[in-house]
Amino acid sequence: MYRKVFSLIIGVILTLVGFGSLWASEIKIGFVDIQKAVNECQAGKDAKKAITSDLEKFQRKIAEKQKELQALKESLEKQALMLSAEARAAKEKEYQAKLREFQRWGEDNQNEINQKRLEMERAISMGLQKVIQKMGSEEGYTLILDKNENIVLFASKAIDLTDRVIKAYDAQKK
Repeated sequence: MYRKVFSLIIGVILTLVGFGSLWASEIKIGFVDIQKAVNECQAGKDAKKAITSDLEKFQRKIAEKQKELQALKESLEKQALMLSAEARAAKEKEYQAKLREFQRWGEDNQNEINQKRLEMERAISMGLQKVIQKMGSEEGYTLILDKNENIVLFASKAIDLTDRVIKAYDAQKK
């Protein structure tokens, strides 16, 4: 897959270079590290703080629920000798049900936090795309690539637009 995409981009670049003299215009190429831009723009930093806060709350709740489960288990172990086989089986079944409920709750909350993180990243990324398109159009770029796509194996720092995109994105949010 990467070979096809890489070949396509190389073909486009060679075509543009080949016809560049006919167009008598300059070919201008740049790249942006989208992941870096998402992480370093102010909205990305704010999103990271929000997700970190959610994770800390989640971990505190996990610790509380684990203590409750541990107390229930210890109580079950202490009472095991005094309970009839049926009562012990019922208590064990109750403990197992609470343990499964805890595990499902943990997975659900983890999925919810991951979904929230993905939605925030997607929203920021879409905003960055708009900034990149505007910058590309206004400044006459022929091609702007995403550095993270394993297509750009080397690029000069001179054509790295990441910091400019971050500044432009943050400026529009003020």
